[in-house]
Amino acid sequence: MSASIETKIAKILLETSAIKLSPDAPFQWSSGWNSPIYCDNRTVLSYAHHRKAIKEMLSAEIKRQFPTADTIIGVATAGIAMGALIADELNLSYAYCRPEPKSHGLKRQLEGKVAPNATLVVLEDLISTGGSSLKVVHYLRNEGYHVAGMAAIFTYGFPIAEANFKAADCKLITLGNYGSMIHEAVASGYVQAADLDKLAQWRESPDTWG
Repeated sequence: MSASIETKIAKILLETSAIKLSPDAPFQWSSGWNSPIYCDNRTVLSYAHHRKAIKEMLSAEIKRQFPTADTIIGVATAGIAMGALIADELNLSYAYCRPEPKSHGLKRQLEGKVAPNATLVVLEDLISTGGSSLKVVHYLRNEGYHVAGMAAIFTYGFPIAEANFKAADCKLITLGNYGSMIHEAVASGYVQAADLDKLAQWRESPDTWG
C-alpha cells in the first residue's frame, strides 16, 4: 500500500476516534489480552466524508488487486456495512458471512445468494490475529467457492496474523497499518514519543504485554 494511503487512513481513524491509544491505562480485549490500543472502525460509518473516502480507496485497491472478483462477502458483524458500500461502488454481488453459524432459526452462516462459480473477496474492517476472519475463508472454500483473498481497512500487523494468512494461502490487502498509525499519532501529538517503546513492545508480544 502506498504511504499516502496509509497516512490518510491513520488520520481518518484518529480524527474519528475509531482508534484510541492509552499506553498507561490499557484496554482489555475479549481474548484477555491487555492492549494500549482499541480500534472500532464502525465509528467511521458516522462520518459521511470519511466513510466515502475509505469506500473509494478500498474499492480501488480491490479492483486493482482482485480484478476477477465478482462478489464481495462482508464478515459479520463489523464488515457488513462497509462490504455493502464497496459492493455498490464496484457494482458487484454481495452477501455476508458469520465466522460461526447461527445457533437458532435457519442456523445459516452465509446470508445472501452467491453464484456457485463466483470469485469472492472477503471484506473485514480490522485484522488482529486473523483467526475469526479466516474461519469465514475456510467455510467458503469448504462450500466450494473460490476466495481470491481478503481486504480490510486496518491491520495491527501481528506476526501471528502474517503466519495465519500464509498458512491459509490467503492474500490479504489492507489500507492502513499499526506502524503508519503510530507515526501519525506521534506527529499529531496524540501520543508522546516516550510511549513508542511500550507501543512497539505490545505489537511484538501482545499476548504477554502488560
